[in-house]
Amino acid sequence: MRPRRTRPSIRLRLTLTYAVVLVSTCAALLALNYALHAGAPSATEMAAMCDEMGAADPVRADKCAALERRMGEIVWYRNATLMNIARTSAIALFATAVLGLGVCWVIAGRMLRPLRTLTTATRRISQHHLHERVALTGPPDELKELADTFDEMVARLEASFNSQRRFVADASHELRTPLAIVRTGAEVLLAKRESTVAQWEAMGRRVLTATGQAERLLDGLLSLARSESGAIAHEAHDLAFAAARALGEADEEAETSGLSMTTDLRPAPVVGDPVLLDRLVRNLVDNAIRHNHPGGRIEVGTGHRDGEALVTVRNSGDAIPPEEVDRLFEPFQRLTSHRTAGSRSTGLGLAIVRSIVHAHHGTVTAAPNAGGGLTVTVTLPADALAVAGRPEPARETS
Repeated sequence: MRPRRTRPSIRLRLTLTYAVVLVSTCAALLALNYALHAGAPSATEMAAMCDEMGAADPVRADKCAALERRMGEIVWYRNATLMNIARTSAIALFATAVLGLGVCWVIAGRMLRPLRTLTTATRRISQHHLHERVALTGPPDELKELADTFDEMVARLEASFNSQRRFVADASHELRTPLAIVRTGAEVLLAKRESTVAQWEAMGRRVLTATGQAERLLDGLLSLARSESGAIAHEAHDLAFAAARALGEADEEAETSGLSMTTDLRPAPVVGDPVLLDRLVRNLVDNAIRHNHPGGRIEVGTGHRDGEALVTVRNSGDAIPPEEVDRLFEPFQRLTSHRTAGSRSTGLGLAIVRSIVHAHHGTVTAAPNAGGGLTVTVTLPADALAVAGRPEPARETS
């Protein structure tokens, strides 16, 4: 097995980079200084100049010879000075390189200190310590931005984990309730020495009711998981057909409660998962029926506008505080104990609606009505080809 090659640390690489830049700059400066000192005329050039002057004027020949000797001495001293400068520069450059390595090592360490803080915090933060933050202080530079981004990511993870824990706890509680009903009923009936057929029939009906509630809850959980997985179909579908089907299936329940329904089903073509879209509209209709007053009203409308398909469901019912509306879209969240929809309610209706809407890149909004009840509006991207080729029918009221 070949040994694993270890790469030098980023601090060492930064140190070497800084040191090379420093030494290169100093070397260029010393070389320029040496070149400027070495640019004076040489002794050979001075001698040639004197020979030309002496040949043109014999009177100046003696003066040129003396000047030539003097220039030779000057050149000798200049060459000695240049050698001394070169030797001193080499020593200074070596000392600068050694000292620069140390200084660059310290500077690189100070610059990388925020990264070490971030690394330490990353190792410390886990599923059980998501409340901790890096909280890096300093100027608003790239490292500060990186630390703030990491803190925001941890905050989102903390919210997600808390929501998951709350969802698991609520789901366990909701599933435990029908099981407890079945278990308690069986234990009570078996504990009796004599039990009648009517008692067994009553227990059977309670078992059917409890298992039906558990079945609806599991079905809702599966729909919620499917919509949040992102693995959905992309087929042409019309929300008006989905609304008509949902109203037809819920017609008997609405008639039993004495509810009056008004519909305005205009074409609302979309591209998405037909099963999930049907479940979305059915949940809205069921929510409007089960959270309503006896003899109340329900209004269901579909259509398209500005490249978007719309579904609006409005129902009467109890007054809802505006600050409590958003909480209704969380799983197993209800307003108060008196606002219950009976054994058929699972507490997942609007949560599934929101999840399906997000899976189809749409939006869902809810607003309390002035006289009580809720108005829920779902907006999804419309199927442009279907909108362009389909006429809009007249309003239908029932």
